Amino acid sequence: MSAIDQLFTELRSKNRKALMPFVTAGDPDLDFTSAVIQKMVGSGASLVEVGIPYSDPIADGPVIQASYTRALENNVKLAEILNMLGTVAPQVSAPLVTMVSYAIIYRHGLEKYADELVQRGVSGMIVPDLPVEESSRLSEECRARDLSLVQLVTPTTPPDRALRITETSSGFLYYVSVAGITGERTELPADLVERVAWLREQTPLPVCIGFGISQPEHVRLLFPVADGLIVGSAIVRRVAKAVDSGREKTLDEVGKYVASLVAALK
Repeated sequence: MSAIDQLFTELRSKNRKALMPFVTAGDPDLDFTSAVIQKMVGSGASLVEVGIPYSDPIADGPVIQASYTRALENNVKLAEILNMLGTVAPQVSAPLVTMVSYAIIYRHGLEKYADELVQRGVSGMIVPDLPVEESSRLSEECRARDLSLVQLVTPTTPPDRALRITETSSGFLYYVSVAGITGERTELPADLVERVAWLREQTPLPVCIGFGISQPEHVRLLFPVADGLIVGSAIVRRVAKAVDSGREKTLDEVGKYVASLVAALK
């Protein structure tokens, strides 16, 4: 079992759900990224997604796009990000996963990227632009190393294709709540609960929901059907204040925000 398999097995035994925040690596710098990861886990996060900055947005809204741009302008490098993760992973109790474009993995080398995650104690990868037709080789490399390969299902994914995605995914499925880009929203689609409930009936994999989740009310709404809830833009927007508001104040704000969402899951 991977670390993520173990996490969800434990959560299910306690009838609990995962709060899974996202942070961009290198915004404003890697030392602060490490501090944010530790603060979020200390505030109750079950798993942390770490975004690898990429110049061509995949489904990222303006908040995450801007954070990637800032990190790239600071010349953050993949090797530096991986080294940071290798330092922070042993210090936190929650699994870490990278949110990474397949283009980066392909250029780096599939086996090499997977090996380097394992060496640094990272538990998996989310690859939002990996077509299911091309996912079998990476899936095999991950399974051979007990790494989780998380893939996305969207509201526009046909049912038969969603089932194919479940076959090459591991760890959990990332269900995209809306057809569109990431970003905070006041309302979620009316049929979201029904769609997620259907998907959960098709696979033993945990189903975690992302895109647009930012409020305790969202957490309470989706608690009955989701195994985990993913929060990205709301975290990244708060982290962006670090330069102007001060790092300690920003860390405190992020920690309190994460704790408020965790409380809504109980």
